[in-house]
Amino acid sequence: MNRIAVLYDAGQAVLSTFDLDEVLQRILGIAHDYFHLRNVAIVLLDKQSQELYVRSQIGWDEGQDKHRLSVGQGITGAAALKKLPVYAPDVSQDARYFCSAKSTRSELAVPLMVNGEVVGVLDCQSDRVDHFDSETIDLLTLFSTQASIALQNARLYSLEQQRARQLQAINAIAQQTTAVLDLEDLLSRVCQLIQDAFHVPHVSLFLREDHDLVLRAHHGTLTPNIPEGGRFAATAEPWASILADNCTAMDKDLCKAPTRTKFFAETASRMCIPLVSFGQTLGVLALDSAKVDAFRDGDQQSLESVADICATAIQNAHYVDRVKQLAYLDGLTGIFNRRFFELRIMEEIERARRYGTGMAVIMADIDEFKRLNDEFGHVLGDEVLRQVSSLFHQQLRKVDVVCRYGGEEFGILLTQVKTQQAMAVAEKLRKMVEGWQFPGVPRTVTISAGAATFPQHGTTRDGLVRAADNALYAAKQAGRNKVCLAAAVRRQAATS
Repeated sequence: MNRIAVLYDAGQAVLSTFDLDEVLQRILGIAHDYFHLRNVAIVLLDKQSQELYVRSQIGWDEGQDKHRLSVGQGITGAAALKKLPVYAPDVSQDARYFCSAKSTRSELAVPLMVNGEVVGVLDCQSDRVDHFDSETIDLLTLFSTQASIALQNARLYSLEQQRARQLQAINAIAQQTTAVLDLEDLLSRVCQLIQDAFHVPHVSLFLREDHDLVLRAHHGTLTPNIPEGGRFAATAEPWASILADNCTAMDKDLCKAPTRTKFFAETASRMCIPLVSFGQTLGVLALDSAKVDAFRDGDQQSLESVADICATAIQNAHYVDRVKQLAYLDGLTGIFNRRFFELRIMEEIERARRYGTGMAVIMADIDEFKRLNDEFGHVLGDEVLRQVSSLFHQQLRKVDVVCRYGGEEFGILLTQVKTQQAMAVAEKLRKMVEGWQFPGVPRTVTISAGAATFPQHGTTRDGLVRAADNALYAAKQAGRNKVCLAAAVRRQAATS
């Protein structure tokens, strides 16, 4: 009767709290003190991997609680598989025994069951052979039933608490992202908010640009393998299947994956969620962890809700960007205007200074354009301007910028280029215009151009534009239809 009273008191103790860690400690304390067990552990079942892992223990040898056992492996695994208590009166005679403490002589594993399903195992060990008699086994089995209920209640409570925190995080992200309309600020803010709210080691945003995905922002504690702005073919994995199905993909173990498929040096697992707004896939939200199998199915729904909010915010920022661009477009040619040139040249200079990459300014001018207008009329002159603009736009990379600087003059910004590359681009444009047949113009149309690079020919906006303008003037003076480099102008000025 005494033992039944102890069991009643023990049950009341474990059922009186919803805090998971406190429940675990009470279960272990009761098993250790009331049942005189030297070593006792709560071993929980990971449903995804079907492995048992030690959640809390008393008396185990150092480091032994780090091991994971498959269902069916060891005495605890056998209890989980059979859904019945498994007793080894002498572990030295039981081939199933997994040594967790050298002092152990007998072991009893009692499954923890909820609604007919195993959630874990109460593992009881003694330093005496055949320590557990039938009455003790029955009592521990009854106690494990109460422990299972307490454990499940605590886990449900913990899950509800986690969901409440996630809902708060989702609301906070929704409120903060709707107030940010600048795309670059938005992307950076989103990564920080998700990383802070969901405690993910690293968060990245890849946006779709034509047939590529581009890393536009990331935030976290891992070491990048790729630079911001790195491009990936959307037809390559892991992107192809994610974008084709518009479904979340989880990679549980990337430890042995090729470096090219790992965005960060420490990546061991990853979750990728497509960013979809009004049926359009804008990109991918990627979450990386240095732990294997770090992402739970229970987190997926909340993170997908966040991804939907982010996709809508990104789409809104795109709309705002398009409206802004209309203010920066030249009405005649459809390319950017001088206002946009002034905005972007400062950004490109700062980027080149920060990352140590080159950039260049090309100033180009249609030769004898006034005479062309006088001979063939302004309507045809306007068409020449439009076609030259189109040629420039087609020949340049998408990351480069071509603007109508004023009249028949164009300003071109080239990113991440050195002097030789800038001159090659300018010469390509010159040859393209020279060889182009302009409808209604019976003679050859040509351009002159001057190029200047950062930092060789200037480190400020005024310095670079002045150097490129001087080079353009030198090309005009040299007979037109030529390309000159700013450095050549400087040397020539120094020797004259």
